[in-house]
Amino acid sequence: MPLAADQARYSAAIAGGRNMLLLSHLRILAVLGQLVTILFVQFGLGVRLPLVPMITVVGALALLNLGTLVFLTRGGIVTNRGMFLALLTDFAALSAQFYMSGGVTNPFAPIGLLQIVIGSVLLEAWSCWVLVALHSIAFGLLSLFHRPLLLPDGYAITFSPVQILASWLNFVLVAVLLVFFVTRISRNLRTRDATLAELRQRAAEEDHIVRMGLLASGAAHELGTPLSSLSVILSDWRRQPALAADPQEIGEAQAAVARCKDIVGGILYASGEARGEDLKRTTLRQFLTDVATTWSTLRPGLLAFDYRPHFDPVVVVDRTIAQILTNMLDNAHEAGAGHIQMIVEIRDGILVLTVQDDGNGFPPDMLETIGQPYRSSKDRRGAGLGLFLAVNVLRKLGGRLSVRNGPVRGAIVAISVPLVALTPEAAHG
Repeated sequence: MPLAADQARYSAAIAGGRNMLLLSHLRILAVLGQLVTILFVQFGLGVRLPLVPMITVVGALALLNLGTLVFLTRGGIVTNRGMFLALLTDFAALSAQFYMSGGVTNPFAPIGLLQIVIGSVLLEAWSCWVLVALHSIAFGLLSLFHRPLLLPDGYAITFSPVQILASWLNFVLVAVLLVFFVTRISRNLRTRDATLAELRQRAAEEDHIVRMGLLASGAAHELGTPLSSLSVILSDWRRQPALAADPQEIGEAQAAVARCKDIVGGILYASGEARGEDLKRTTLRQFLTDVATTWSTLRPGLLAFDYRPHFDPVVVVDRTIAQILTNMLDNAHEAGAGHIQMIVEIRDGILVLTVQDDGNGFPPDMLETIGQPYRSSKDRRGAGLGLFLAVNVLRKLGGRLSVRNGPVRGAIVAISVPLVALTPEAAHG
């Protein structure tokens, strides 16, 4: 499965390229429109313009657009900075044309608002406001400094200073309002799209969990019989004189089989096939002590259990919590940890279980994708499902999982669950 961050960058790059292509098409229309207008005003209306400089600006804009199209055809990546620079180039060309053709007295002067609208849709917020500021400043300066547009008799009109000031204020007001509302509308649309994408991702993950649950439930049924047979065979072997003298290996094998049976039972319990059994009430300390003791049986001397609350609440804990903790401890051990500490805390009604180790920690590129299926530093089939399942189980309980590397080495994995979700009342409710 591709990384979410990679998918986001890829989508942004695709959208940036398409937007730049649209901007290039618009620039082609602008180049043709400017060329036709200049020639018509010069030769059709008889208004004298600085023809060579204005045609030069049009030609430079056309060459820039050609370079942009070549860049896009070669798979160039377009970022907000690139889009902003492109719009700044268009702004500079437009300002130069207006400077040479009457400034704000040019009937086309308000066309700069089109660039502001495009920028408010395509650019980040800070870029939009910079564009507004530049256009507003340019509009004000062009009212003071420009080459007069010498119109023939019958075409000439005169703007009073008050009219010019009003035109500038109107331009600034419209530009600010456009950016203000368009950027907010765009942000709302992006938020909506992000929410929909998150819902689709969550639905896909839950569907993945259902399919894995069905597969695990079927496997648990099939494993039940051979595990029971192994348990009986090991009990018989323990009574054999040849093996009774060194019962340690038989004991370890029996503990491993017992753990496998417990895992299989937990799978059936979580899938709803063990509902006939009464929920077992216990205390939080006893439950976590049992998990730590069971895990330490096969790996003695590695785990330190630190229970910090000053009280011991009665809980009814789903077996999946024990499986999550066991998986966290297994991950720490497989990461090369020589010392593992499981810390239990209760903060403002939230149960926080933290597993710290001195192993290799998580690769930096994995920290952003923790909880996605099959994202793991372990090179084996099915790796990465443990934390994926943990995230989704905790989500059902109103909890969360957080992962970070230690200050020196190792990893710190913490799960937090509302204590009320583990109470007997919640279990029966």
